[in-house]
Amino acid sequence: MSSLVPLLVALPLIGAALTLVFGRRRRLQVMVSVVTLVAVLVIAAILLYTVDQGDPIAVSVGGWPIPFGIVLYVDPLAALLVLVSSIVLIAVLLFSIGQGAADGDEETPVSIFYPSYLILAAGIFNAFIAGDLFNLYVGFEILLVASYVLITLGSTESRIRTGVVYIVVSLVSSILFLSAIAAIYASLGTVNMAQIAARMGELPQDVQLVLHMLLLVAFSIKAAVFPLSFWLPDSYPTAPAPVTAVFAGLLTKVGVYALIRTETQIFPNNDINMLLMVIALATMVVGVLGAVAQAELKRILSFTLVSHVGYMIFGLAIGTAAAYGATIYYIVHHIIVQTTLFLAVGLIERRAGSTSILRVKGLMRAAPVIAVLYFIPAVNLGGLPPFSGFVGKFALFDAAAQVGTPVMMVLIVGGIVTSLLTLYALMRAWNLSFWREEEDSTETEARIAYLGRSTGAAVETERRVIPRIMTAATGGMVAVTVALTIFAGPLLEICMRAGEVLTHPVTITQIDEEAAP
Repeated sequence: MSSLVPLLVALPLIGAALTLVFGRRRRLQVMVSVVTLVAVLVIAAILLYTVDQGDPIAVSVGGWPIPFGIVLYVDPLAALLVLVSSIVLIAVLLFSIGQGAADGDEETPVSIFYPSYLILAAGIFNAFIAGDLFNLYVGFEILLVASYVLITLGSTESRIRTGVVYIVVSLVSSILFLSAIAAIYASLGTVNMAQIAARMGELPQDVQLVLHMLLLVAFSIKAAVFPLSFWLPDSYPTAPAPVTAVFAGLLTKVGVYALIRTETQIFPNNDINMLLMVIALATMVVGVLGAVAQAELKRILSFTLVSHVGYMIFGLAIGTAAAYGATIYYIVHHIIVQTTLFLAVGLIERRAGSTSILRVKGLMRAAPVIAVLYFIPAVNLGGLPPFSGFVGKFALFDAAAQVGTPVMMVLIVGGIVTSLLTLYALMRAWNLSFWREEEDSTETEARIAYLGRSTGAAVETERRVIPRIMTAATGGMVAVTVALTIFAGPLLEICMRAGEVLTHPVTITQIDEEAAP
């Protein structure tokens, strides 16, 4: 099975090269992209079954000895996230195919989009299976370079402006991460995570704390953790619908994944749980208050994205195997549901010509299918039972209650309030966009004009046809969100086993034995 691991990164890179070769042949680009991602999906499923039933897999690429070789490491967490990411990437790709066919590729130029999309996928997969910090950094840079291209597709003024902000913030995060890698290598003589964990105890506590904080800040920027989340609500909404969907579903989760590896493997004995709890609570509350204050669907979802990252930091702060398992389940849930909501909003934008809840109205009669495609993931994200959002939050709260400290009780209350406010923000948007009847309101028009001037966001676009493949892709993702609920038991068990693995980090001896050529 170890021979399959490098293919998770190699196949998307090869696919990207082929789509560049077929730059003027759209159908071949589509075929290569779909086949590549489906192949990764199958490989990820095989690897997940293998590592869930046995031990993690470590591969030294090229047969070089540690610490000189690049080690790829697949445990249940990494395999599960690669599997879920490939599902999301396939669905969004199908959505973009429909959009490109309908719009003449004005929003997602074919010659640029498909190679960039596959390079983005390679970066995401590489980050999830990286066994050393420098390879993790390379994964981040691969996906970020591709994201720079995707976020500015179309070259409109708003996309260039927000793209510049996104690039600057990402570069700051990358500089901090690279500085941390340099400091760790200077202190310990290695960037392999297992070796770092084995040698970290040799350093003075103050040095460990400095290294820890450098990584924490760098990854918190990437994960959009408050107060380092200021860039996200302005960056994501301006991109094309499929780009926004895949960014919202996956990019912040790569940062969360890096935080999980940092806290469980590199610094398992450095207790900053209280700091993480404060950050988690602030991220949940501030994010959801921002969502409640918005009148534009993409910005509402962007703020809820920030808010729900707080739940993942909450689970990480609890620090028990049950909490890690609940966090992994919640990450899977959020990747699927958040992506689905952005795809549904993309359909709303095409049908109504706007994503402003002050302008969109009467869609229940005009587009009942879109109403259903929005409603199901919306109530799921809001945490209504029996959906997966409720299952994930209940598992987190249960893990916190088992610890039982007063701070945990405060966080549980904060999580419940955040969930209710999320439901309020999404159902308010539902009510205004779908149930409100058409009406003539000069006051509403004035508020729309003010909203556009104050936020810089486009609140009205041209109404466009919705190809069936776009609706089918969104419907498929809605079906996956329902499947998360139907199969919540088995999935939660896999996540709990993955959480158990995180409480027993891999040792350098295991890496040496498993990665040997």
